[in-house]
Amino acid sequence: MLSLAFTGGTIELRGRSASRELLPASCEWDERTMCYRAPAFQYANIVRKLKAAQVEFEDSARQYLDLKQGARVHRSPRPFQEKALLAWRKNRSRGVVILPTGAGKTQVGVMAIDEKRRSTLVIAPTLVLVAQWYDLLRTTFSLPVGVIGGGEYRIESLTVTTYDSAYLHMEHIGNRFGLVIFDECHHLPGQTYAVAARFCLAPFRLGLTATPERTDGREQDLEVLIGPQVFRQDIVDLCGDYLAKYETERISVELFPDERAEYENEREIYLTFLRAQGIRMGDPTGWSQFVIRASRTPQGQRAMQAYRRQRELAFTAPAKLDYVEHLMHQHRRDRVIVFTQDNETAYMLSRRLLIPAITHQTKVSERGEILKRLHDGSYHGVVTSKVLNEGVDVPSANVAIVVSGSGSVREHVQRLGRVLRKQGDKRAVLYELITANTSEAFTSKRRRDHVAYR
Repeated sequence: MLSLAFTGGTIELRGRSASRELLPASCEWDERTMCYRAPAFQYANIVRKLKAAQVEFEDSARQYLDLKQGARVHRSPRPFQEKALLAWRKNRSRGVVILPTGAGKTQVGVMAIDEKRRSTLVIAPTLVLVAQWYDLLRTTFSLPVGVIGGGEYRIESLTVTTYDSAYLHMEHIGNRFGLVIFDECHHLPGQTYAVAARFCLAPFRLGLTATPERTDGREQDLEVLIGPQVFRQDIVDLCGDYLAKYETERISVELFPDERAEYENEREIYLTFLRAQGIRMGDPTGWSQFVIRASRTPQGQRAMQAYRRQRELAFTAPAKLDYVEHLMHQHRRDRVIVFTQDNETAYMLSRRLLIPAITHQTKVSERGEILKRLHDGSYHGVVTSKVLNEGVDVPSANVAIVVSGSGSVREHVQRLGRVLRKQGDKRAVLYELITANTSEAFTSKRRRDHVAYR
């Protein structure tokens, strides 16, 4: 009889009936162990093909359990959440659900767990999100919840982990879960994190994200690792009924004449070096080539210095910073989040505006206390670099000021999402400050390429 076993993130198929024509193309003959082998995520395809061919087999690969009980706490789902779950179910409970920040993606995940009632692993990008999922699952299902990561290693029928930890441990635990939920699944594609999906045999897979698009185009890998996009609604679809009404305003500021002259001079030094080296920054390897070649010669080092200086002039133009002060005064009765591209700018604005800063260096307990005080009105604003782009729930925040950022559409939509959680009749606003006639204008155009800004 054919047998299936889970070994090191793969499925081993042994037995006389393991003939090539009965197996999916993903199964390859392994001369070392004299058996057919496939990545663990092909488990469902293998089982379906064997059953269709009426091949008897012994399955010792899956070690996940049926949950004895479902959710103990039930929230009335919103219509779009029900539609998302239905679309996922119709696709053999595999696929990606795209909903804007604040629309309740985690609720769709909870509904999926309650429906499938299999041992479930939730994978999230940060420990903050792991903690949020842990609390939600513990209170919803009244079951022990395991945690892998942040110094903990405890596996239960419901377990939460980070992408980093999943990558490290999946080859050993990949057969213990029937459902895997990839929160913020745009993090998954890539050479490392994708291993977590490939080494997991869970037949049921759910990806959750607000912005699946990636600059490297690897969002297409999600269809292989999780399943196709089965449901999508964007900010404009839910604004008003389920998300706060909002407006976006792009504000352009000018450099002073002496700053403009310095900017143009520094930028020309930088661009001249790129042209001489034949480097195209639009290419995927452009930045790494620039860093490597700039380190080799005095001219290259001067070009790197010029690059940093022209960015500094664009990101922290005095007129821009003055206008941030104006907006903070204008919205002094609101809850404001100020976003920057780097920590140095965040700390500088924190001192200038007399509001706390949150960066990756801020301890979790301190971050929680700052956000609590922002919510209750003790602080009327915080400034941050990138750590608040994901996984932060501050329903009272209604104003976002983007002082600087990358060209990422995902980052920009996530920053807008920080102020879109509906609370009463609040109206949200996102200000984007741009230094005119600099590279920042092109960056702004790229990151606003989303239906939320049309």
